[in-house]
Amino acid sequence: MSTAGLVVVGSGPAGISAAESYRRNGGEGPVLVLGADPDLPYERPPLSKDFLRGDTDDVALHPPEWFVERDVDLRHGHPVTEVDVEARTVTVDGERIPYGALVLACGAGPSPLPVPGGERALSLRALADARRLRDAAADARSAVVVGAGFIGCEAAASLAMRGVTVTLVAPERVPQETRLGAEAGRRLLDLVTATGVRYVAGTSVTSVDESGVQLDDGVTVDCDLVLAATGVTPHGELASAAGLNTKDSRIVVGADMRTSAPDVYAAGDVAFAFNTAAGRHVAVEHWQDAVDHGDVAGAQAAGVTATWHAVPGFWSTIGDTAVKYHAWGDGFDASRVVDHDDGFTVWYEAGGKTVGVLTCNADDDYDLGERLIAEGRPAPVVTARPED
Repeated sequence: MSTAGLVVVGSGPAGISAAESYRRNGGEGPVLVLGADPDLPYERPPLSKDFLRGDTDDVALHPPEWFVERDVDLRHGHPVTEVDVEARTVTVDGERIPYGALVLACGAGPSPLPVPGGERALSLRALADARRLRDAAADARSAVVVGAGFIGCEAAASLAMRGVTVTLVAPERVPQETRLGAEAGRRLLDLVTATGVRYVAGTSVTSVDESGVQLDDGVTVDCDLVLAATGVTPHGELASAAGLNTKDSRIVVGADMRTSAPDVYAAGDVAFAFNTAAGRHVAVEHWQDAVDHGDVAGAQAAGVTATWHAVPGFWSTIGDTAVKYHAWGDGFDASRVVDHDDGFTVWYEAGGKTVGVLTCNADDDYDLGERLIAEGRPAPVVTARPED
């Protein structure tokens, strides 16, 4: 690629969405996607669910011909080592490649388990991680999953459904108590334990060795494999080295995904983007939001005005049960759980405005919650402060 065009750094959902949007919005010239991941672009949500259970191997985001049809040059397994915003180039494999517009969709990597022996723990972020975990699970009788976020709960349930004896370890009394509240956490716990997972609360792992994990209360849990579901860290190193405005490893962008450098955009997990509905910058780590970011960035790079206004949201499947969540993600001061015959809804408010909704078998509430959050309207039920 000798002529400057669109260069996308990252072959995840944000990067591929940006390339697609650029072409869809009339973007001309060459499009080059550079991805550090050695695999062809893939769907990440199935990795902790269907793929881990062995129910599918088909996680491809698009077939190879999709890229040919859109005249997108995809080079996966080729990490970018430098971005020069003055020279308007990126460097990969020692080659300096010019760009007319640049989208940084560098994603995030798994945060390591910060204890002695933590390097023994497996992670679950990339397809290569999922293959390694699935292969290990085939020969494992027992496993410890560290961290009870959505990925931890999903993976623990999937391993248990494969016949592995699973212990899920977390410091909170119930999964995600701080983020979602105790009542919601109890319902998530019911979904996890229904698959056969044992939940060990109020403790943390202090070390990992060949026999298992040591907890801070002195208990040792023997196991054949350990999975660290301990969050992710955005890959903001390239942007920071290039002098772009960053905050907590994320690239600060406007609602149009523009960075502090001309014709440079950021999208996905690495972006700290302004949301016009929220009226502030919002950090998200959800698949659909990465796609939305990329759509905006690609349109803007093609010269078409677009902004990010959608309410962040995602679906999670724990065992055989789907849970859906919309929220701005920066807390709440009141909530209310509403039980249904076959599920539940949790409404969250802050300052009298709906800021989140968590649903199980309540799609109408999920859709309603999205509208109420976007419009800053109250929840349809009376919420109460946690101490009430």
